[in-house]
Amino acid sequence: MALDFTAIDFETANGFRGSPCSVGLTKVRGGVVVDEGYWIMRPPEGHDHFDSRNITIHGITPDDVATAPRFRDVFPEVHAFIGTDALVAHNAAFDVGVIRSAAEVSGMRAPAFDYACTVVLSRKNYSLPSYSLPFVAEAAGVPLLHHHDATEDARACAGIMVDIAAKHNVASVRGVFDSMKLAMPHVDAYNPDTDEMSKATRSALEKMAEMKAGLANGTAPGRRSSWSSEGPNPVPNAHADISHPLFGQTIVFTGDLALGRPEAKSRAAVHGAQCASSVTLKTTVLVVGSGFTATDLRSGRLTSKAARVLELQRRGQGIEVLSEGEFMQMVG
Repeated sequence: MALDFTAIDFETANGFRGSPCSVGLTKVRGGVVVDEGYWIMRPPEGHDHFDSRNITIHGITPDDVATAPRFRDVFPEVHAFIGTDALVAHNAAFDVGVIRSAAEVSGMRAPAFDYACTVVLSRKNYSLPSYSLPFVAEAAGVPLLHHHDATEDARACAGIMVDIAAKHNVASVRGVFDSMKLAMPHVDAYNPDTDEMSKATRSALEKMAEMKAGLANGTAPGRRSSWSSEGPNPVPNAHADISHPLFGQTIVFTGDLALGRPEAKSRAAVHGAQCASSVTLKTTVLVVGSGFTATDLRSGRLTSKAARVLELQRRGQGIEVLSEGEFMQMVG
C-alpha cells in the first residue's frame, strides 16, 4: 500500500465551524505531492457573517467571497479532488467537523472519511514546546511561511505526515497507525433525511437563536467573560472519542479567554480531558489566553503558568502550549 492521501485545511468566517470561506488541498502519491487545489467560497446561508478575529487570522473578507459560490456548490469539486483518499489535517477534528457542520446547515449529504490528525501523531513523534502547525512543520523539515493560508497549511500538513511515515518506515497512513498500535479514526457519512445533526451544529444554532432573541428584546450582546472564577474541575467524559486531540490530556488554563474558566473546563472535559487548576508534573496541556499565540513562546510574552511550563519542559516534561484559537478549534 502506497503513502497516498489528501491533506486538507479549512479557514472559517466566524466561530462556527460550519462557516468555511476557503479550503486548501494537497494530494500525495507515494509520499510525493502531485497536485494541489484551492477554493474560496461563501459560507452556508445564515452562517456567512465574518468575525473580525477570523479576518485578522486569515485575511479573507466578505468582499473577497461576495461573488463566490456557496459551500454546497463548491464541495462536489472538493470531494472529487479527495476521491477515496484518507484525509490528513492538523487538528483534524476541526477540519472534518467543518465538512459535517457545513453540510448539516446546507441540508446536504456528507461523505464518510478515514482520517489522520497530525496534532495527535506529532505529540507521539516530536518533542516540542507547542504542537502548533508552524512548530511541527519546522520539526518535519517543511517550514511554514504563511500560516493560515489554506494551501500552505495543507502542504505543510502533508509534509508532516510524510515525515512521520518515514520515522516509522511505513508506506501508508494506515501503516503509521498500525506501527503505533492506534486505531485509524473514521467519520461516518451524513444523510440529512435520516441522521441527527452533530452536537457542535446544534449548539451553534441554539446560540444563534439566543443571540437573535436577545437583540430582538433590546439586550446587548454579552461582554467578554472574566477569568476571576477558577471553578470546579469536572470529571472527564470516559466515552469521548479517543482520537480527539484533548482525550486523556491533563489541561490547565491561564490568562483571559473568551470563555470563563468553568465553561472552558466543561468543554475540555466533554472531550475526555482532565482539568486542573495549577501546573504540576501531571500537566500535559496549557491553554493560554490574553491574545497569546504559539510564537510568543519564542518572544517570552508569557504568564507565570506558561513560564512554569517552559521550566518543566527544560527538565524533560512533555507539556504542550495551546493558544485560545487552537483550543477553541479543538472544542468546536
